[in-house]
Amino acid sequence: MARDEELKERWKLVVEKLSNQFADGDVLDLDAIIYLIGVQELGQFDRKYKKDQKLDLMHIAICKLLAPYGYYEFEFVDEDGWPHYKTKEELPHLKAGEQSVLMKEAIVNYFVETEYIN
Repeated sequence: MARDEELKERWKLVVEKLSNQFADGDVLDLDAIIYLIGVQELGQFDRKYKKDQKLDLMHIAICKLLAPYGYYEFEFVDEDGWPHYKTKEELPHLKAGEQSVLMKEAIVNYFVETEYIN
């Protein structure tokens, strides 16, 4: 199977599983999945988040997802349990479609590594 086709199939599987688990089958979009990864990485599941905290959760997820690509590096966890990353390399300027493919690939890799999908 071509790499692009494999990514499409695995992305579809991730969206389907997460949508069924967290959205009663309503299809989750890319931002919602990034948010869920941020909550997973923070590990504080039973609480409500304010708008700025939700953005911080998405930032945590993006850092975690792009760390294997060399863009971010984990630094420390603060006293409130929030992980912090430092920028290792600036992200290249990508077109919207290229950004989407990069994030989908990183998300699929994340869920393969966590054995959520194979």
